[in-house]
Amino acid sequence: MLLAFRRRASTAPPPVESPPVARGPDLNRVIEDLALQASALGQEAAEVRGAIEDASQAAQVQAQAVLALTQQLQQVGQAQTGIAVETEAALKAVAQVGDAVHGVGQEVGGIVTTLREVSQAAREITQIALQTRLVAFNASVEAKRAGEAGRGFSVVADAVKDLAARVETSSKQIMGTVGQLDSRVGALEREVRRNEQAPADQQGAVHRALATVDEGVRRIHEASGRSRDVCEGLESQVGTIEGEIRGTTGRLSATLARTEKFLRISEHLIEAVAECGVRTTDSPFVEAAQQAAQQVSQLLEEALRAGAVSQGDLFDEDYRAVDGSAPQQHMTRFVPLAERLFPQVQERVLGLSDKVVFCIAVDRNGYIACHNQKYNHPQRPGDVVWNTANCRNRRIFNDRTGLASARNQRPFLLQTYRRDMGGGNFVILKEAAAPITVSGRHWGGLRLAFKF
Repeated sequence: MLLAFRRRASTAPPPVESPPVARGPDLNRVIEDLALQASALGQEAAEVRGAIEDASQAAQVQAQAVLALTQQLQQVGQAQTGIAVETEAALKAVAQVGDAVHGVGQEVGGIVTTLREVSQAAREITQIALQTRLVAFNASVEAKRAGEAGRGFSVVADAVKDLAARVETSSKQIMGTVGQLDSRVGALEREVRRNEQAPADQQGAVHRALATVDEGVRRIHEASGRSRDVCEGLESQVGTIEGEIRGTTGRLSATLARTEKFLRISEHLIEAVAECGVRTTDSPFVEAAQQAAQQVSQLLEEALRAGAVSQGDLFDEDYRAVDGSAPQQHMTRFVPLAERLFPQVQERVLGLSDKVVFCIAVDRNGYIACHNQKYNHPQRPGDVVWNTANCRNRRIFNDRTGLASARNQRPFLLQTYRRDMGGGNFVILKEAAAPITVSGRHWGGLRLAFKF
């Protein structure tokens, strides 16, 4: 039986092997992939945000230009209204001048009539003087025949004859002068007269000239009216455009706020990955920023203990504008200390990688007392573009990124943003920031920016 048992045992089937346990995904690799995706998302969000900012600024500039155009159209319309008022007054004045000239013409006509009456009287006087001369001549002849008895009468007759001759001469002169006056005054009458039934080309020269002036003023009046109407129409259209631009600006602002959310999500993802302890491509820069912040903190604390700076000067917020600087620069009481201490830390970090763009210590308001040497040049008067790119020291950068880095008090902060390099040049950067504390008091932050 034992043998049988053994035989049965030997014929039993071999034991079944358990299936291999499935291995889970590599968590580190998943986190690294997540970090890369979050970084790419941040880069795209920063690009989109920058483009929307540019579009929003352009829309604001256009809105201002349209507003200025509206104001100019209103001024033109007011000027055209003023012209219309003045031309109406001018038309009335021309009409008054025409009436006055017509009145003068009537007066001149009366003068012509009077002159002709004077001429007629002078002609009659001449006839009388001629007759008087004949009578005096006959009387003189008779007196001479009378001899001695008519001598006295002869003298009187000769005197009358001479007087009559002078009267005749004077009358002829009067007639000649009156004739000249009649001719001239008659010409003046023809120039200034106005015949209501006669066509314009047959009016007097003065009235023709006045008609020309009247026609010109009327054309100006009509043109100003048409221009005013055009300006009013344009003003209405420009007002509509201005409203549309304002609406576009509002929508762009709302979209910009949404891109801010996307950017914050990507930054939170990157920070979450870094806090997991898994090393990513950002880890060396985060660590460098933390180490540099600690070194700056130590340098400032040593300076404070040694009496090189007072606490009041170190935390000075009295930013005094530098006259003539563009972009605007400021001075504080801790600038000399910063220029002496910060470069030894900031310049060394620049050698960490060719991706590093800058490494700077800023106070809690985003003020940069001393930038990296390549961005720390004296300004060139009047050259704003060059100054913007090369003179970034002694300036306040209180934008979204700058102020967040300056006031961050967590172990580190990672941000993505678009940096203005001046002259219309922009670059997408990441920034690792770490807080700087002096004697337990938050002074500012260490900002380390690097390329993707």
